[in-house]
Amino acid sequence: MVKRGLAAAFALLSAAVTGGAAQAQSTVPSPTLDAIRARGSLVCGINTGVAGFSLPDSRGVWQGLDVEMCRGLAAAIFNDATKVRFVPLSSSTRFTALGSGEVDVLFRTSTQTMLRDTTLGLRFATTYFYDGHGFMVRANSGVTRARDMAGATICLLQGTTNEQVTADYFRSINVSFQPVIFERGDQAQAALLSGRCDAYGTDASSLAAMRSTMPNPADWTVLTERFSKEPYGPYIRRGDDNWFDIVRWYTNAVIEAEELGLTRANVEEQRRTSVNPNVRRFLGVTPELGQSIKLDPAWAFNVVRAVGNYGEIYERTMGPDTPVGLPRGPNNIWTAGGLLYALPMR
Repeated sequence: MVKRGLAAAFALLSAAVTGGAAQAQSTVPSPTLDAIRARGSLVCGINTGVAGFSLPDSRGVWQGLDVEMCRGLAAAIFNDATKVRFVPLSSSTRFTALGSGEVDVLFRTSTQTMLRDTTLGLRFATTYFYDGHGFMVRANSGVTRARDMAGATICLLQGTTNEQVTADYFRSINVSFQPVIFERGDQAQAALLSGRCDAYGTDASSLAAMRSTMPNPADWTVLTERFSKEPYGPYIRRGDDNWFDIVRWYTNAVIEAEELGLTRANVEEQRRTSVNPNVRRFLGVTPELGQSIKLDPAWAFNVVRAVGNYGEIYERTMGPDTPVGLPRGPNNIWTAGGLLYALPMR
């Protein structure tokens, strides 16, 4: 009897503490979310143009993985994926634009590093894409590994981790090279095509994207070596914990939807009929997830209905059946041999 009484008392105390914390969280103001709602749209920083991530189509409509992540976040907030304005930003201006309030969030092929995380006044939310630094050269160059590029001129983008990764690698093998620095990827591509550069160094996904837009993609090859870890994720400004929670858990939700087998095609039926407690909680049949981050209980349902799960987004933006043609690899979910792993949403 004593043990049962203590257990019951502990359960009540735990519920009170948890409920109190949730209530306290719900009353904390979010300047960013309030501004977005007052404005009526999300302002999302994206790349100036990388196929598969963010590139205007023939109608001038932005398309790509990062673009879809922005649209999904708008759906989470407004239940309307069109309520987003895209701001193209170069590598060297992206963090300044975010810090100054020009954009609400960056979904822009941005790697998490220790110094970025601790010195820029910004916060990295969570990883949604895994990449690594590589090099692209002409297929007939005779170069099969980076070590073969002694004395080569290499195109690089200003303000990226790729500048340092390239310099560190060649320094480590005591080989010289000549960097040629550009503000934008299209400038580097033009220099590569003209012969001004012997190679282009950046993340492998961007190399595959650039190769797909070359006049003759078969003339170019991406070397198989990788020289860094490049985990991409959304960045926000520090000082707004609720906005951090929204961006972090929204990104997890896109991955979680794939883990749960929820798609654009089945999500409405699953919300009506599923008896799985995880699915019901995720889709807002029970409201606690939405309440905890000041969003509608159906926020994750609205995301999946609007843009689909992570796998669906990936396949239509950069998967094997697209011009980019990039296999999932590490960007598959963990149950399929990849690195993507949604944190528990409960």
